[in-house]
Amino acid sequence: MNSKTFTCAARLLRHCFHKHRRVFRVDPVRCMCYGSHQMAAVRSAVRTVDLRSDTVTKPGAAMRKAMAEADVGDDVFGEDPVVNELQKEAAALFGMEDTLYVPTGTMGNLIAVMVHCRERGDEMLLGDLSHIYIYEQGGSAQLAGVHSVALTTLADGTFDLDRLISKIRHGYPNSHYPRSRLVCVENTHNIQGGRVLPLSFLQELRSVADKFGLAVHMDGARLMNAAIAQGVHPSVILQHCHSVSVCLSKGLGAPVGTMLGGSKDFIQRAVRARKVLGGGMRQTGILAAAGRISLSDLIGRLEEDHRNTKRFAQALAECDPPLYQLDLASVETNILRFRVQDDYMSSDEFCERMARVDAEEVKALGHGVRVLMFPHIGGAIRAVWHLDVSEEDTELAIQKAQFVAQQLRLKSVIAA
Repeated sequence: MNSKTFTCAARLLRHCFHKHRRVFRVDPVRCMCYGSHQMAAVRSAVRTVDLRSDTVTKPGAAMRKAMAEADVGDDVFGEDPVVNELQKEAAALFGMEDTLYVPTGTMGNLIAVMVHCRERGDEMLLGDLSHIYIYEQGGSAQLAGVHSVALTTLADGTFDLDRLISKIRHGYPNSHYPRSRLVCVENTHNIQGGRVLPLSFLQELRSVADKFGLAVHMDGARLMNAAIAQGVHPSVILQHCHSVSVCLSKGLGAPVGTMLGGSKDFIQRAVRARKVLGGGMRQTGILAAAGRISLSDLIGRLEEDHRNTKRFAQALAECDPPLYQLDLASVETNILRFRVQDDYMSSDEFCERMARVDAEEVKALGHGVRVLMFPHIGGAIRAVWHLDVSEEDTELAIQKAQFVAQQLRLKSVIAA
């Protein structure tokens, strides 16, 4: 068997285990077509490519089988064998002493803050565009009594270390100030378009943290994407951190779960924090079995998501007419941020148009494609690739984006 044949066979096998094709019907109210025959053609030919997030993945056949057959026990008592194995495997992968299985990334991050900042009024420093700061409801303040100092997030997801140093509080227990205890980073960086933190930055950050007695926590929801993009083992990245939270339910395809890693003492304290937050689940092995599949089988395939993302980004950059604006150099993993030229339509209007199918599209392309995306911060649009979006899906999404650009050009010519 030659290499090309082997690759095709591998892709077919992966498709059988992890890909579930779905046919979506079009809402007639949102479909601009005329006559019952045209409507029937649209309905029968429509396919959906869901690029809203890598959280929309569904477990494949192998994962569902492992979940159904899991040997379980009470995890609060430490008796669930699948959870225990998952935690050992994750600790080895992270190069850390221990890990803890928790329901979500938000809980994992909050637990880390609670463990590192043990007194109400302690303080953490983090980027002003970080997930913890923007999207987690200020849980560190609400539930842990921890104050946040936001640093300007740079385009690559980092922040200026001199600025960080200038914000560190000194002279504790000065009665006027909180106590600086923790620095949080995000890798890959969601809002900045899946950017990977440079290893040199993490090394310098750890040096600063050690000098001033701070802990470093990494929101590594997409850490495995960063490791694949940099071609390094996850432990190479995490050697610069005291703790990390890694989602199993994004590009790794599990339905639930995050691994929180750190020292044995950190995890012992984390178990207590997890309990008070309601994360002490019982026969959790049913869920943890999916997580084991994620870590054993699905890390390497993240490279496909990166490749499909870059393929789509390149097509947008080369689109004629030139409707889309993006920086190809910033496309590093599975998240793409781009803009539509303001004089054509807003980001909300563009996402609505990409999600709609009309008879004209079916006639021109021979099929209809609903491409789901999110309007994002600053008027941008976000698209995220994952294991339920194939190379074929990516090409269909490209055709749809090109068709929309051509439609807009035609309308602008007619209007002129």
